[in-house]
Amino acid sequence: MFFLALIPMLLGVVVGWGGLLGWREKLPRDRGAGVRTAATLRSDEAFRIGNKVAGLPTVVGGVAGLLAGVAGLVMPTTTGLVIATLVGLVGMFALVLAGGLLGHRAALAVPAPAPSAPSACAGCACGGCSALQRA
Repeated sequence: MFFLALIPMLLGVVVGWGGLLGWREKLPRDRGAGVRTAATLRSDEAFRIGNKVAGLPTVVGGVAGLLAGVAGLVMPTTTGLVIATLVGLVGMFALVLAGGLLGHRAALAVPAPAPSAPSACAGCACGGCSALQRA
């Protein structure tokens, strides 16, 4: 039954690694990891800031998962192993969720990027601009 303790340990390593990459601003935006909300995905700067803020709570969540797995391994009974594993998983997910919410709020504080004109646009001189068609 000891393999049950490996679940929070494995998840803790994965979560902690992702949090460390976000905290150190090394998390690539084109992957599926990190805080991925509408606010963080609107610009590279918002993604960087959101994941930097979420990084520390996510790393702590990963450490909680690791400690829960270790605690589960040293439990003398199966009931203790199950309780340690469940408490650790709930704690890890709560910390990751809190980090994601903090990262989302930080990304909301980053100003939205200015919209850029299409590459073929010459400043509405051609008359094909949608702003001119509405008028």
